[in-house]
Amino acid sequence: MLNRFISGQGGIDPSQLAGAAGLPADPAALSAMLSQLQNAMRGSTDGGVNWGVAGDQARQIANAQSVDTPEEQRHALEQALNVASLWLADATTFSELSASPTLVSRAEWARLSMPVWTEVAEPVASSISDALATVLQEQAPEELRGMIAGASQMLRSVGGALFAMQLGQVVGQLSSEVVSGGDIGIPLMEDNHAVLVPQNIAAFGEGLDIPTDQVQLYLAVRELAHARLFRNARWLRLHLISAITAFARGISIDIDAMESLAEDFDPSNPEQLRSALSNGSLIPPKTESQLASLASLETTLALIEGWVDVVTAQATVRLPRAQAIAETVRRRRATGGPAESAFAALVGLELRPRRLREAAALWQAVTEAVGTEARDALWAHPDLVPTAADIDDPEGFIARLTALARGEVPERDEMDDALDALLRGEFGSTDGSSTDSTEPGPDTPTA
Repeated sequence: MLNRFISGQGGIDPSQLAGAAGLPADPAALSAMLSQLQNAMRGSTDGGVNWGVAGDQARQIANAQSVDTPEEQRHALEQALNVASLWLADATTFSELSASPTLVSRAEWARLSMPVWTEVAEPVASSISDALATVLQEQAPEELRGMIAGASQMLRSVGGALFAMQLGQVVGQLSSEVVSGGDIGIPLMEDNHAVLVPQNIAAFGEGLDIPTDQVQLYLAVRELAHARLFRNARWLRLHLISAITAFARGISIDIDAMESLAEDFDPSNPEQLRSALSNGSLIPPKTESQLASLASLETTLALIEGWVDVVTAQATVRLPRAQAIAETVRRRRATGGPAESAFAALVGLELRPRRLREAAALWQAVTEAVGTEARDALWAHPDLVPTAADIDDPEGFIARLTALARGEVPERDEMDDALDALLRGEFGSTDGSSTDSTEPGPDTPTA
């Protein structure tokens, strides 16, 4: 396409070019988006990503799909939040939130959540920008490589700006799917603030044949439970976001796939490029290290969602249709929506926990065995939270918890003996032949 343009052959249809890039074909919308791209490039003088364009794009899309919430619905949701807070007092020992929950529009949800989205996506944006500069330098004719090498910073800015615009589109579409701040599972709001999106809650309840007030109350309880968990388990938000960003930093762009796409691209078939951008084919298969990190991350997400499910079920026991709403929520989380799938392709990370039901069953068993207070105390430190092995063997985990509740000392293993020996300043084996660190043996390293 560039060769035809540079050689003066023309024949480039702007709408076709826009369609290939996944951009709107409407001339006015396309003009506005190109203006945003220019602003993003001008605002990125150091080759980094100007994430302001992502926020602008997300809010524009969200505003275009927004409608005003009737005052009656807002009042009903405010009442639901008040009742939900009272009901949660019987279901969890976690304290109330320091700030009152808020009802927000789709555009406001996009604005409030954008800092977390950009933090998660930035490593991938950097990889794409670097890969774009690398491919263009390698593909360029010999006589042009020096010029392109000097313009690498501009090329990175272009790649970063395009990625930011695409992320903005995903978040804008996502704003029409979520019902609350914690609906995705990760803490998107600063200071663990609880928010509900009235327009989307109304859409969620359509066709369920369930009274609207019950749907509102159930979703209010879920959001408050999610926010309370992250407020009281102070370490959890940083732990989760750090794990996600660490996974994203390990993502690279398949240079060979990008070069192959450049070589084989047919301007008359824009769907070819659209497919490559949307299906994640430019992101190579995950490494073993990434798969291990992803498994740990999925376990954490499943434990969070499972705990929220159990606490919500306890708090909403008075709701006649609570179980029906709960099943709808679980199925919705298991399948995700179009925008969530687009984010998975864009960043290479799915936010849907695969072991949600097993994790919820574990938390329910823990509640029945040791009670609410002991269950919630497990969130006090990351070392206390159940692991994937505990989800596989809930009976063993329950046995250890109940033994501790009775004051019994757990059976020691070799790791316990080794740790005790290390704390006593001993080295070597723990079978009685250990040597004291003040009298080093022949094989004991000295300072």
